[in-house]
Parts: sequence; structure tokens; C-alpha cells
Amino acid sequence: MARYGITRRVGGALALGAAGWGLWTARYSLLHWGATHAELQEVLPGDELISDARRVATRAITIDAPPDAVWPWVAQLGQGRGGLYSHDWLENLAGCDIHSVDRIVPELQTIEVGNEVRLHPKVALTVWSVEPGAHLVLRPGPAGRVDGDPDGAPFDFSWAFVLRRHPGRRTRLLVRERYGLLRPRAVAIVEPLAVVSAFMGIKQLRGIRDRSARTAAER
Repeated sequence: MARYGITRRVGGALALGAAGWGLWTARYSLLHWGATHAELQEVLPGDELISDARRVATRAITIDAPPDAVWPWVAQLGQGRGGLYSHDWLENLAGCDIHSVDRIVPELQTIEVGNEVRLHPKVALTVWSVEPGAHLVLRPGPAGRVDGDPDGAPFDFSWAFVLRRHPGRRTRLLVRERYGLLRPRAVAIVEPLAVVSAFMGIKQLRGIRDRSARTAAER
């Protein structure tokens, strides 16, 4: 009986360990979907905004279209603009009022530092850095503020979209999120938020890929 009890405890510990490893692996795969090891280590535009980021997610996708066919879809991102190209129905359950378009909207192509890009009618990020055809970096708060939390937020956040020319007139699109934890309680918010963002972000990458490839083929 004693041996049976020990076997059960060891088996239980191994099962818990396997479950924990499975969850960690699934989380890692979501946060770094599509990105190579080199891309995970690479310094991207916007990394300097949160130098001590405690959580970093990098995702990537290869698109059968040149950067100038991909950029218009990135430029018009946002609620009340071109949408986020993700699971609109799920975002709208939270009142985001997102309606992702399937066309390039000329009047939404101008985007500059200081402009707002909304995720929700009451939630906006600010354009901190933009180079048309190359990158777009978003962050909460007014552009130019120093590190910190003037509004008492428990965490800071940056969101970068980086376009790289890829062989064969293709584009490598990288998306990086960096989270700075400003309060002890922030980890309880950031961990589930990062996973949900990854789930939505994978759909977003595919949405941009499909739209860009289609418009490039129509040229």
C-alpha cells in the first residue's frame, strides 16, 4: 500500500509537471507565433520606449506582397478607421465597435506622430514613431512623455509593426508588444492580456497578409 501511495504521488507530480509544461509551451507559442529565434532577439523600432519591459511578445508572418502593398493596411489600423483585421465579433462583445474593411481607404493613409489610433471608442493609443513603408509604433499617452505612469496605470505598453523587404518581392511583417510592469498587481492583468492579445494578433497578421496579397495580385 505504501508503495502504491508513493507511485500515485509520483504519478500525480509528473502529471502536474506535464500539464504545467504544456501550458507554458502553448503560451510561448502564442506570444511568439511565426517569429524566428533571430527575430525574437532583434532590436526593433519602439523597443527603447520601455527599456525594462518585463513581458515581450513578438509575432511574424511572411506576406506575398511587397512592403508598399502591405503598408496601406497598417497605416489605416484602428477603431473608426480601417479596423484591426482580427476577430471583430469578439472585440465587439467588449463594445469596441470594430468594423475591419477589405479595401484600402485613401483618406486614412496619412498617419503622423501624435495621431491617435483607437482600440475602443474610449481607449486610444498614440503614434510615437512612424516611417511609411517601414514601421509604426504605438503607445498610450501623449507622444514624447517620459517613462512612467502619469495616469496611474499599472503597466506601460508599446506596440510596434515593422515591415521588412523579403526575397521574391515579399514582406516580412513583425509585430512586437512590450509591457512594463509599474505596479505589483500589474502581472495579474498583463499575463492574461498578453495571451488574449496574441490570440487576436495571430488573426490580425493573417488578416493583413490576406488583404495585402489580394490587392498586390490585383495590381
